[in-house]
Amino acid sequence: MISIVDDDASVREATKRLVRSLGFDARSFPSAEAFLQSSRIDDSACLITDVQMPGMSGVELQDELHTNGHQVPMIFMTAFPEEHVRNRVLNAGAVGFLIKPFGDECLIKCLEKALNGRDSAMAPQ
Repeated sequence: MISIVDDDASVREATKRLVRSLGFDARSFPSAEAFLQSSRIDDSACLITDVQMPGMSGVELQDELHTNGHQVPMIFMTAFPEEHVRNRVLNAGAVGFLIKPFGDECLIKCLEKALNGRDSAMAPQ
């Protein structure tokens, strides 16, 4: 299952549709807190998350998951790219850092890396 965390409902639903069109089960969450409170953490083969969200950010979500021993592959997406954020999440193990808007192919490549266990990260397009 692929989990999608984004406060923007249209982005969340579009991403979920794309993931499902690839044959994966997908669940979406409107916030990092909602994801953490769900029963889906251990079921997630990959987590796609926005960087900037009200409340807990995607970066803080990554930190929280690592602190609690969850090593789910993560793909970050943002409309406000900052090099220090990109470096931080990639150095912490993220498999992708995508700048919105991005093409479906970019997300598909990141998903392939995440699900195939590759440790290389995709640079922004």
